[in-house]
Amino acid sequence: QVQLVESGGGSVQPGGSLRLSCVKSGSGGSISAMGWYRQAPGKQRELVARIIGSNTPVYGDSVKGRFSISRNIVQNTVYLEMNNLKSEDTAVYYCNALSIQASTMTPIVYWGQGTPVTVSS
Repeated sequence: QVQLVESGGGSVQPGGSLRLSCVKSGSGGSISAMGWYRQAPGKQRELVARIIGSNTPVYGDSVKGRFSISRNIVQNTVYLEMNNLKSEDTAVYYCNALSIQASTMTPIVYWGQGTPVTVSS
């Protein structure tokens, strides 16, 4: 089945930047959308950004103007460029992908293992 592997997380100071990557492998149907979610301790998982196809991004309100999502379909990779990071951005960031099972027309959501991001001084 589809596997998602994230990388690029780490520890940065407020105002810094990080670039996350997520590589998709395996099979399970065509990927129609990919995105990033995050979850901080004690909080619900929330949308950071997602991209439909390769040129239609949607961002969560808290990251608009600071984060940018992009996708390279040929390389099966989605990126998240994070700028002007704040302490509130500290969380585990998860890559996800949406596919449609051809035989049943059932949507299937895949998740990566997560990569931690810590923003502190």
